[in-house]
Amino acid sequence: MKKNNFPPVAKQIPKELVAHNDIRVDNYFWLNNREHPEVIDYLEQENAYCESKMKHTEQFQKDLFEEMKSRIKEDDASVPYKYNGYWYIVKFETGKDYPIYFRRKEVIDAPDELLFDCNKMAEGQSYFKLIGISISPDNSKVSFGLDTVGRRQYTIHIKDLKTNELSPERITNATGSSTWANDNNTLFYTSKNEQTLRSEKILKHILGTEPKNDELVYHEEDDTFNVSVHKSKSREYIIISSHSTLTNEYQILDANKPNNDFKLFQPRIRGLEYSISHFENHFYILTNLDNATNFKLMKTNIANTAIKNWKEVIPHRINVMLEGIDIFKEFLVISERENGLNNIRIKRWDNTDDYYLPFDNETYTAYTSTNVDFDTTILRYGYNSLTTPASIIDFDMVSKTKDIKKEQEVLGGKFNKNNYVSERIWATASDGTKIPMSVVHHKNTKKSKDTPLLIYAYGSYGHTIDPYFSTIRLSLLDRGFMYVIAHVRGGEYLGRPWYENGKLLLKKNTFTDFIACSRHLIDINYTSSNHLYAMGGSAGGLLMGSIINMEPNLYNGVVAQVPFVDVITTMLDNSIPLTTGEYDEWGNPNDLAYYNYIKSYSPYDNVAKQEYPNVLVTAGLHDSQVQYWEPAKWVSKLRTHKTNNTFLLLKTNMDAGHGGASGRFESLNEDALEFAFLLDLEGIKA
Repeated sequence: MKKNNFPPVAKQIPKELVAHNDIRVDNYFWLNNREHPEVIDYLEQENAYCESKMKHTEQFQKDLFEEMKSRIKEDDASVPYKYNGYWYIVKFETGKDYPIYFRRKEVIDAPDELLFDCNKMAEGQSYFKLIGISISPDNSKVSFGLDTVGRRQYTIHIKDLKTNELSPERITNATGSSTWANDNNTLFYTSKNEQTLRSEKILKHILGTEPKNDELVYHEEDDTFNVSVHKSKSREYIIISSHSTLTNEYQILDANKPNNDFKLFQPRIRGLEYSISHFENHFYILTNLDNATNFKLMKTNIANTAIKNWKEVIPHRINVMLEGIDIFKEFLVISERENGLNNIRIKRWDNTDDYYLPFDNETYTAYTSTNVDFDTTILRYGYNSLTTPASIIDFDMVSKTKDIKKEQEVLGGKFNKNNYVSERIWATASDGTKIPMSVVHHKNTKKSKDTPLLIYAYGSYGHTIDPYFSTIRLSLLDRGFMYVIAHVRGGEYLGRPWYENGKLLLKKNTFTDFIACSRHLIDINYTSSNHLYAMGGSAGGLLMGSIINMEPNLYNGVVAQVPFVDVITTMLDNSIPLTTGEYDEWGNPNDLAYYNYIKSYSPYDNVAKQEYPNVLVTAGLHDSQVQYWEPAKWVSKLRTHKTNNTFLLLKTNMDAGHGGASGRFESLNEDALEFAFLLDLEGIKA
């Protein structure tokens, strides 16, 4: 890559964009053609400029990479789980980037049967992702999806586990997941729209036939919905799910009768959300029916699934969100959230016992893990906190005893969880709402106006960033940084209303919440603007773009990872991935009210002639979630508008998509660059 000491200047080709008689001029619209040599040249110039400006940290980045890598147990393996007569295990080997999947028949010490060695499969590929492993009911075949570009357009392959040979059949442009009927010969899968990448069709493939002749089972015509197909935990039903942000609909089919027609479970009603789980003669339904904002649990007989037949099992509670259930032969396990904290409730079907697993922290994450077996009294769950590495635990629901199957090892010889301190604090938003934050730091780090602090948030789609442990984060904590997760509105940390109050025409609450949290951290003397940093990715990158437009002097540095920053243009273009399915999240700008509101905060449209903090922006050339041109256009516009001499760097991964590099260690290079950027701004060199 050629050296570039001067910031690239993208040429300006004014393009008028007209909607609702409003004219916007986009000088960088031309960057949205990834096939054009000038576009690639511009991205490579930006990469060269980023490299030159970070050249003095090159050794530091290498050191950070090795430091992060040294904490990871390279020869690691998952906790085995048993499914349909086999124990399944995933392992990593020293020095290798990708997982190895294998299984053992009946007993845990049986000989290994190799399923996939992704290291060999990835040879010669700059990007590699294997997902959707699905074993046939007779254990003789496996289907799986492969992506070697990073655009999440998978090719489904089928492998004979007796001969280890791949079938010549290739199912292209799929989501990667697939589901076997109980005849071991029929495979249901989801295909994508070639242009928008919307998951829109369910097809049925018969082994030994040409995929081009596969039968179309269902086509979702509504372009605000996506579809998927899976099998119930009971293995008795194939289930088609149609889902938008606000509405669900399911169709069911006896898994023993793959040539029959699917039956509609309950027709979609706008605003009705529900999910279904099968057990014996009933389906259990998690739903927001009748204004159950935080959801309730209902059930219905398998023969009468229409909404009029649903009966309440667990009522709606205004302060407790019902997040999910796991069904066992003797127990119902309910995942709840109260006051931001995860709770796991265990209830016998015969009502002779009903209790919660005990957790005694305010900055932890707990979740039910891989529980594929009905006929067991063992619940597998995961636990970690900001200061405690992850554990996988088997809990006997009868004896109420636990067996810690695995504790995450933090290598390198320096980690002691007692060296770190966590807490939960609350800021007050501009409208008086209390906003929680989870905080962690080294015990020797003193809170003061000179303390460097990184605040992170996401804040969209109801996705909650729970307080979790990170070995990578230790590289900041051990150098005196505090780390804060701001649980802003737009997630579901404080229940479903927390999400509802951070979307559509209330989206700006996400931004003002984050700013309020930042100001509170300064007010209580945890840091100051000179040492305050912010980070967010994807929709969290939108958050980053908004806060630096609104409060450009509040932060010393910002890292915006694959940021969604050209909101109004993207949401007006229904030809690109995700747009139509996102109307219920952001609003449809074809409606004037939403157009005006989105335009008022869209980071790209609100770049102003003003000072901006130091900013590092990342992108992926093949990103299907946030197209690379959004960060590229944003950086180009910032260059012509910002009035100070702070860093503005764009790093585009030319081989990857939304998730960045695919290798286990390769991705650490991206973390090392981001951390070196922050640490260098603090004057921390090693």
